[in-house]
Amino acid sequence: MHERERHRIILSAIQEKPVVTVLDIAGLTEASEATIRRDIAALHLQGKLRRVRGGAEALHPPQLGNLAGRPFRVSETEHASAKRAIARAAVDLCAEGDAIIINGGTTTFQMVHFMAARRLQVMTNSFAIAEHLVKHSKSTVTVPGGAIYREQSLILSPFDNDATRNFSARRMFMGAQGVGPLGIMESDALIIQSEQKLINQADELVVMVDSSKFDRRSSLLLCPLERVSTIITDEGISDASRTMIENAGITLVVAKATAAGRETASLTA
Repeated sequence: MHERERHRIILSAIQEKPVVTVLDIAGLTEASEATIRRDIAALHLQGKLRRVRGGAEALHPPQLGNLAGRPFRVSETEHASAKRAIARAAVDLCAEGDAIIINGGTTTFQMVHFMAARRLQVMTNSFAIAEHLVKHSKSTVTVPGGAIYREQSLILSPFDNDATRNFSARRMFMGAQGVGPLGIMESDALIIQSEQKLINQADELVVMVDSSKFDRRSSLLLCPLERVSTIITDEGISDASRTMIENAGITLVVAKATAAGRETASLTA
């Protein structure tokens, strides 16, 4: 990874929590701890962060409480081709004029590139998705009320009196922190609270996750597998995960990115 990209990730990460360790940043960038220490020292000298023992902290921490999980700009670089293929397969499920809900995330964000010519009714708690659709699509866009969490590009509110309960959708398209036998997992209680309200407004729930999410776990459960209608993932899904999905009676769609850059999908009951 280029030095400029590492610096961007470091500066983004220190807005996520008060102090970020060298080990944390090394995990995000896949660089050595020695390289990260040099990066922190350079950014400290440039006056962009404050170097502390074992890590770094922001000069001006954000006023809002921080959400658990990686910042949007960090996560969007991971498994990019798989996310794009998954997003195309998701948009293929939409008919002209459908009312849909899209939650915030880097996989669901890729849907916007295939929605430009569609006229859909969209509710989303993603600031990035809403902004893109307003500028580059024919869809109508609704967002719930709440505060904007810049690092995750999410609009979240702990209150019930937002626009969510006035929107009824055919499908909700949702990313997740992890998928396991107990259900769909997320990393932050505020995200779960917001997305459970959205789930309640949709007839069907479509979960969009790259295959790495079947190996990740969280202590926070968003919803049980029984609530999920369809899971869209990539070819890296293991046989054990396939069996788990089939046993739960969920439709599995496996999206594949071809050499020519086009995406295809296969469906299993």
